[in-house]
Amino acid sequence: MAYPTPRTLWCPVPIVDILFDVISLLFGGLVLYLGAEWLVKGSAGLARAFGVKPLVIGLTVVAYGTSAPELAVSTAAILEDASAIVLGNVIGSNIANIALILGLTALISPPAVDGQLIRREVPVMFAGCLAAPFVLLDGEISMVEAALLAATAMAFTLYTLVAAVPASDDDEAGDELDLDQAAAEARSEDHARPRLGVITFIGMALLIGGSDLLIDGAQGLAHALGMSERIVGLTVVAVGTSLPEMAASLVAALRGYSSLAVGNIVGANIFNIFMILGVVGMIRPIHGSITGMAVDFGFLIGTTILGVLFMRGTRKITRIEGALLIASYAVFLGLAIAGR
Repeated sequence: MAYPTPRTLWCPVPIVDILFDVISLLFGGLVLYLGAEWLVKGSAGLARAFGVKPLVIGLTVVAYGTSAPELAVSTAAILEDASAIVLGNVIGSNIANIALILGLTALISPPAVDGQLIRREVPVMFAGCLAAPFVLLDGEISMVEAALLAATAMAFTLYTLVAAVPASDDDEAGDELDLDQAAAEARSEDHARPRLGVITFIGMALLIGGSDLLIDGAQGLAHALGMSERIVGLTVVAVGTSLPEMAASLVAALRGYSSLAVGNIVGANIFNIFMILGVVGMIRPIHGSITGMAVDFGFLIGTTILGVLFMRGTRKITRIEGALLIASYAVFLGLAIAGR
């Protein structure tokens, strides 16, 4: 993921460059869609092969993979000592995940929400919303604080995987079990796992590559239209790094894996706060102002509360609720652009 570099605002842009940006935009969108299809197919198959819920794969493999662009952009930014880009990218991506992506997913195919997700992972996601401003109270995320954030992410992932180990059936149906059939199914699953793992990996790589192409094309077009780097960062970069989550969640919802779609969003938000801020903060302390980011943190907490309320209600996010989430994201963009 290329780190966004300043360009002259009103420089003439050759038509060839504009054409290249359009091709990059369209081709990136196609690759993004294909990657989402492969990632959902492979990850859902892995869930079945290992006997775990698709939700667990969404919270771990898919969430971590689709958050790779945020990690790449934030790492490049901190190496340039651009803490504002790091914080803006992480906080902006989390707001986009809840308000924009979850909203779009609900509009297209209202997702059912797993009760386990509400009881276990949603509180961790909300804790992350509070942890981000808390560690910035003194104006800096120190290396010690960053290490604690990263350790929390690893502990959460380990707990999710351990809790996902399928429990042995305690019913006494062993006498009725066809041992030959069971052995055949086990061998079939053993052969399928490597293939499904390759499909998942290829899908993830296509997602990341497609989002990179799409961001490059959109950023070039934005500059060609005279948009400032500030607005490009608020729109193209923040939304662009969330494109893998968007593609994976929308395709998963359309294919009937709503728990995978919601798990991807929740898992990505947990990963962004704890792992990305943790890893990047261990490279170099992250500096930021609570007052300067009041709108960002306010909308992060507000949209997360809204999303949690919608999840806990009927355990199915309706189209009306999805529209409300999207409207809140539009308000956030408007206030952010107007106030900076």
